[in-house]
Amino acid sequence: MQKTYIASSEAYSQFLRTFEIELIAAGVELTESPGAATAIFTISFDETAQRVLSVSARNVPTEYEVFYTIEYSLDAGTENLLPQQSLTLTRDYTYDSTLVLGKAREEELLREAIVADLVRIVMKQISTL
Repeated sequence: MQKTYIASSEAYSQFLRTFEIELIAAGVELTESPGAATAIFTISFDETAQRVLSVSARNVPTEYEVFYTIEYSLDAGTENLLPQQSLTLTRDYTYDSTLVLGKAREEELLREAIVADLVRIVMKQISTL
């Protein structure tokens, strides 16, 4: 994995940006083309969103769940080092309509924490190969 190409349809996702930073910090050289790489890390699915978990008696959301899902694989030439994996992490938070700005920031921080955890899990899987 000294020279790795990352194939992803989401060029600006939070996961991709954080993952690239961690790979570079680990001494991996990222290439611009798959031909120059010794390994190809493919991110086939990268999605984040939120959904309502609970509502009040007046049908106002009181709790949300933030989730992030990725699907990925790792190949080195013709050898499949890591078959297609799917990973979803979630966090939930309470919502108060009188604290909209603070809750928006809380959601952003939760999403950043989820991404950091996803990257840590993937890096650990890769390091065991």
